[in-house]
Amino acid sequence: MARKQGGDQAAAPVAAGGVARGSREPLMPVPLLRGPAASESLITVLVALGANLLIAAAKSAAAAVTGSASLTAEAAHSWADCGNEIFLLIASRRARRPPDRAHPFGHGREAYVWSLVAALGVFVAGGAVSVTRGIQELIHPEPAGRFAIGYGVLAVSFVLEGISFLQSVRQARSEAGPLQRDLIEHVMVTSDPTLRAVFAEDSAALAGLVIAAAGLAARQLTGSAVPDATGSILVGLLLGVVAVVLINRNLRFLVGEEADPRIRSAVLWALLEMPEVARVTYLRLEVTGPRMVFVTGDVDLTGDDTESHLAVRLRALEAKFCASPAVAGAVLSLSAPDEPALQA
Repeated sequence: MARKQGGDQAAAPVAAGGVARGSREPLMPVPLLRGPAASESLITVLVALGANLLIAAAKSAAAAVTGSASLTAEAAHSWADCGNEIFLLIASRRARRPPDRAHPFGHGREAYVWSLVAALGVFVAGGAVSVTRGIQELIHPEPAGRFAIGYGVLAVSFVLEGISFLQSVRQARSEAGPLQRDLIEHVMVTSDPTLRAVFAEDSAALAGLVIAAAGLAARQLTGSAVPDATGSILVGLLLGVVAVVLINRNLRFLVGEEADPRIRSAVLWALLEMPEVARVTYLRLEVTGPRMVFVTGDVDLTGDDTESHLAVRLRALEAKFCASPAVAGAVLSLSAPDEPALQA
């Protein structure tokens, strides 16, 4: 069966040493298609949710006491983050459901649906509310006071957000290393939407706290509501940018995105190391959920069996791939004699 391979050039294999011949689970050496990463993402979301609940309550109280527009925007931001993390927990739980007759490849893509809802929450409940509050403050300024309380709450919030942010950074670094990615690159391209969402929200939260503190300080020094209102608007715009980026990434995974070329290269390496495979002429890995792929390929098997025996061997090879929990399904066909072989 002749197919044209896409234009990406596979990077050098990142799975050092290949895979033992005859291995029953050929994807074990492939980065990010193994290991307890799902439980790590759950911890990351739970840490973020706990921190944001405390922060949201503290900011709401401080906003009511001080009358600061920036603090009101930050309170809306934190409550939005709490709701988003609940959606991310739902995403993580529903995406792990096993395949059934109606969904033979599992429910992995549902993670991107709920993460998309969470990103919309950032845009509406966080960004739009913050911008609206800032505009209202510009038009109808309200008195503000008790600035020390506001500074104290912002400082505590910064520490709690920092703890949550460091957890997401720790997870991202541990995953980025085997794939030879830098931190930001991995966060942007990972198939795990919960890690990306928590990292982006915490980054925006830390930047928002700095903006809010600057707006509050400027209002105390000048007595004008303009810097405070401007801070609220800036926080809203920041959240809007973050939301658009998250929405775009989730949409791309929902419509179907090919796995990273480095992962594809490592899978190709694993295939070629299998004793029954002589060459591979086509290979596509489509992401079907967090750390899950669907494998499609054309292979030339060793030996010179009859057609019926070749079909049995192909099914056995597919079963080897499907033994990995990271593979939602596999379809392998025989290569045509004139098709060029892929190089690992």
